[in-house]
Amino acid sequence: MSRVGKMPIALPQGVDVSVAADKISVKGSLGTLARPANKLVTIKNEGGKLMFAPTDESAEADAMSGTMRALVANMVNGVSKGFEKKLTLVGVGFRAQAAGSKLNLQIGFSHPVAKDMPAGIKVECPTQTEIVIKGADRQVVGQIAAEVRAIRPPEPYKGKGIRYADEKVTLKETKKK
Repeated sequence: MSRVGKMPIALPQGVDVSVAADKISVKGSLGTLARPANKLVTIKNEGGKLMFAPTDESAEADAMSGTMRALVANMVNGVSKGFEKKLTLVGVGFRAQAAGSKLNLQIGFSHPVAKDMPAGIKVECPTQTEIVIKGADRQVVGQIAAEVRAIRPPEPYKGKGIRYADEKVTLKETKKK
């Protein structure tokens, strides 16, 4: 059996999990998340702990038990604590501004760039060169952060662009005569 799938998920205070035949939904202080259940995995709620087990002895069911456990653990963590990604802008005159559910960027193009945020995602700009993306769904937070970074990824010679806060950009040496 999968090592990850064997570990139970302890449910924190204020988190409710409902397991149906075709859907798992997790409700907490930061929202509600739902995911389709897999037929190869059985999920049991035993005294505030979620247990995952494969339905048969196949390798696919064993792998899916670990995958479902990790996905549901991220859902529980998301509705209780939430997830966030930090981005920084590097470049002269590069600025970011959050206005409601919209992110306005001035990043060296001839026009400002506006990025709309989906429902459940909050964007903040503590300074003009920092962007913080927050939400309950880990996958959506990471995807939005990747889309914002893709607007102007760091270039390899000066390092200008949008990068993750913990990203190290290796600069190339310029051409020599």
